[in-house]
Amino acid sequence: MPTTEPDGLSATLRLAMDLIRRPSVTPDDAGCQALMIERLERLGFRIERLPFGDVENFWAMRGHHGPILAFAGHTDVVPSGPETQWQYPPFEPRIDSQGMLCGRGAADMKGSLAAMITAVERFIDAHPDHPGRLAFLITSDEEGPAVDGTRAVVEHLREANERLDYCIVGEPSSTRYIGDMIKNGRRGSLGGVLRVQGIQGHVAYPQLARNPIHETAPALDALTREHWDDGNAFFPATSLQISNIRAGTGATNVIPGELEAVFNFRYSTEVTHEQLKERTHRLLDAHGLDYHLDWTLNGEPFLTAEGELVDAALAGVEAVTGRRPTLSTAGGTSDGRFIATLGAQVVELGPLNTTIHKIDERVRAADLDRLSDIYVAILERLFLKECL
Repeated sequence: MPTTEPDGLSATLRLAMDLIRRPSVTPDDAGCQALMIERLERLGFRIERLPFGDVENFWAMRGHHGPILAFAGHTDVVPSGPETQWQYPPFEPRIDSQGMLCGRGAADMKGSLAAMITAVERFIDAHPDHPGRLAFLITSDEEGPAVDGTRAVVEHLREANERLDYCIVGEPSSTRYIGDMIKNGRRGSLGGVLRVQGIQGHVAYPQLARNPIHETAPALDALTREHWDDGNAFFPATSLQISNIRAGTGATNVIPGELEAVFNFRYSTEVTHEQLKERTHRLLDAHGLDYHLDWTLNGEPFLTAEGELVDAALAGVEAVTGRRPTLSTAGGTSDGRFIATLGAQVVELGPLNTTIHKIDERVRAADLDRLSDIYVAILERLFLKECL
């Protein structure tokens, strides 16, 4: 039978399990950040706790001169779902007979947080007077509204004229084996809620009503058929998806008086959110709709196409795993979209993402030790080039 505390656990796995034990469902940090802060203070990091609303955040810095590399991540996790459906209790971590670390947050992203901490501990122990500066930007609001978390911390840093050169976000980026994929950008996300006004009436007398479903259907068809851009070498073409349509009273003999449609753009760097808005309004206006449209910009696209961080990440992964990773901008949004606005080079690098947000979330325990090794290798290539 698997045990919750196998003998001979590495420092990374011990810390990962300590973090998983804390049921930090968004926005509750449940003491995870205190655990990390205690470790960082022992290394000489200066800690700035930054609570906003119900969200716990902190910014930690070590060093006074040179380029800054920040490790960024979140202590919050999504709800476990029905605990009875889990093989093991979600907040009682264990390593099973297959060598898998099981528990909510093992992959997304308490395993990465543990690997970051132990990598920095090892790097500082070997190079206490290293050049450059190290930082941590940690939130408990990544899985939630993402308003009082990294977004707010970034605005705080901007107001303080704090610059940031490099950032490694510990999101689970790998797909088949640890380090096989590095995210060097993400598409933008722009959401819209369209409300179209009609005139409610009896289905037997359509001449006395105006059906917003009939009026809106051609417009929505035009939006889905529109060619927004061709993408580029790093991004696929912009896409629009309609995620919900709602209208009607529930009665079969009533023409509805209003329709609501919800849609989302995932867009490339070939187009701006303002251009998407303008073109959308132009298409809707061409169909003569009586409408109102509310927009939500969830994040601008960002891209770190090349530079010291991408080079160090590629080389660091290859040095540890023996394989060259691929670069990708696929997937949803991440907090990297906020950090990139500081002008930082940003990559996302973490464990396999195959079980994130699922029942029985798990990650290969040995992968977290390798991830810590990869983070050390990246630090060495950024700050100790002459020693390699």
